[in-house]
Amino acid sequence: MCGIAGWVRREGGPVTEDPGLAKRMAHTMACRGPDGQGVRVAGPATLIQTRLAVIDVPGGIQPMAAPPPGASEDADPAVLTYNGEVYNFPQLRSELTGRGHRFRTRCDTEVVLRAYLEWGEACVEHLEGMFAFALWDPRRRTLFLARDRFGIKPLYYAATAEGLVFGSEPKTLLAHPAVRPTVDLDGLRVLFSMARAPGESVYRDIRDLPPGHTLTYRPDGGLSVRRYWRLEAHPHEDDLDTTVRTVRELLESSVTRELVADVPLSVLLSGGLDSSAVAALAARARRLSGGEPIRTTTVTYSGYSDDFRPDLVRSAPDAPYARAVAEHIGADHLEVELTTADLIDPAARRSVLRAQDVPAPFGDMDTSTYRAFAGVSRHSKVALTGESADEIFGGYSWVHIPDLAEENHFPWVAFEQWHPGTRDGLGQGLLSPAFAARLDMPAYYAERYSQAMADIPRLPGEPPEARRAREICHLHLTHWLPRLLERNDRLSMISGLEVRVPFCDHRLVQYAYDIPWKLKTFDGREKSLLRAAVADLLPEQVLERPKAPFPVSQDATYTKALHAEFAEVLADPSSPVLPLLDLGKARAVVGPEGQATAQDWLHRMNIEMALQVNTWLTEHGENVDL
Repeated sequence: MCGIAGWVRREGGPVTEDPGLAKRMAHTMACRGPDGQGVRVAGPATLIQTRLAVIDVPGGIQPMAAPPPGASEDADPAVLTYNGEVYNFPQLRSELTGRGHRFRTRCDTEVVLRAYLEWGEACVEHLEGMFAFALWDPRRRTLFLARDRFGIKPLYYAATAEGLVFGSEPKTLLAHPAVRPTVDLDGLRVLFSMARAPGESVYRDIRDLPPGHTLTYRPDGGLSVRRYWRLEAHPHEDDLDTTVRTVRELLESSVTRELVADVPLSVLLSGGLDSSAVAALAARARRLSGGEPIRTTTVTYSGYSDDFRPDLVRSAPDAPYARAVAEHIGADHLEVELTTADLIDPAARRSVLRAQDVPAPFGDMDTSTYRAFAGVSRHSKVALTGESADEIFGGYSWVHIPDLAEENHFPWVAFEQWHPGTRDGLGQGLLSPAFAARLDMPAYYAERYSQAMADIPRLPGEPPEARRAREICHLHLTHWLPRLLERNDRLSMISGLEVRVPFCDHRLVQYAYDIPWKLKTFDGREKSLLRAAVADLLPEQVLERPKAPFPVSQDATYTKALHAEFAEVLADPSSPVLPLLDLGKARAVVGPEGQATAQDWLHRMNIEMALQVNTWLTEHGENVDL
């Protein structure tokens, strides 16, 4: 896994002459590529790469170049900077070899480069996996950007007077002087949104290349964005037994392909159905291939299991379930135990904010995820997760609450507005009425929802329940999952860890998208099909365990520390977040009467978000139009 960046100069436009620019842009991505950096200038293009070596460690140095087919070795080569893993690269390598290509390395990077030389921009339709890359084509004098089907790997760009700038993270683009870090009211809406549209960015001048899209840029200023993949609606004709068997086969294939690595690999195991399914299938694949036992890792808090208190969405701690799975499948199991000090550490929380570029309301869930990834990276460079099973198999609670599922809204946003702890929006409970009115999130959501609904492929004649289930699945995949994938990417890459998501195999997702809701919930529970597909692999208590999200700290010491920090912010008249807050409500939260309410992790997110916004405005406030 890597970081990519660069720019193309526009013909006749102004030019920044700065010999240290490429190095500074690479420095912003140093954590994404601790194993090496590279820069290559090709005509008007400069391509940058920082590398986390996973496959063909000595051979996959980037940026990588190769001459066009039939050209002499001294011809101007095509140049690629690439981030990702293409899991079908052995098959593509064989096909390309049969077409006359001669490979110099064993890595998938060269397969992507030669796939472009063979098929041009249509190469993306041949690639299966997670990827983001940029390629300078000297024949066409174009820069070609591409992103995988679900946006597992990030890619941002900015069209400026000087040309086009691109990179894996906004901070990388902002290191270029032609890209301004301006945030306007629309950007603030994106910041507070829980359903941002594909392509939206908090920064006014930066765009997020949507999943399943490519971009072509010419030095004369021509820019075009093309969608190369989308879900389609097909009739599902398989019976229940065939459907269960097919889900198993597709997931097994995906997990097996994603175990390929020349470096140590682990499975992030929560003890829930999704990650346990991945771990069990990975363990089975290892046994069949004669490999070493799979390694699994679980995150927990010191004393969490002993003092656990059930809440709205968590009925039991993860660690006992994870241990049961690890023992059942014969895994080499490790636990990353976090303390309250780990979570409240200012340096860790600042690292989380810096990694994500902008504030997020998830607080200690983000910090603990970052700490967990850091723990895993001490023994593994690659980790598989169970992310996205909920989106494709119907795991979220709001999908199973008819009033929320049928509402003319994003169902998870409807859930926020239904629950007292998040009625004003996740992390928005302390905003002043005046600022909330300026944001007008209801109007924002209404517009985004209308756009999202217009993009959904449907099957003519579907019954209302099946039609709505298909719509909700598509909404999750396009407006909820990207945020989770981005979070995982940023919080893992800051520790130099590559995270893979087997449930995001596009073959599996397309098949699941077409399965009727009655089959997905054939036994009246969430994720019925997935449970049936792996029933022979997991212990009974895990198969029967209800869904639980990532754990949060229940230590009162953590809440007290947050209160103390927030009280200091409120007491300082120069704190930049104050104009955005309802100060009466904010002071009440940290006062004696507010202590009990703020113990609720949903209420606590309001404090976490306010603190992050304050830090962000302290560092970037001069560029934020309030």
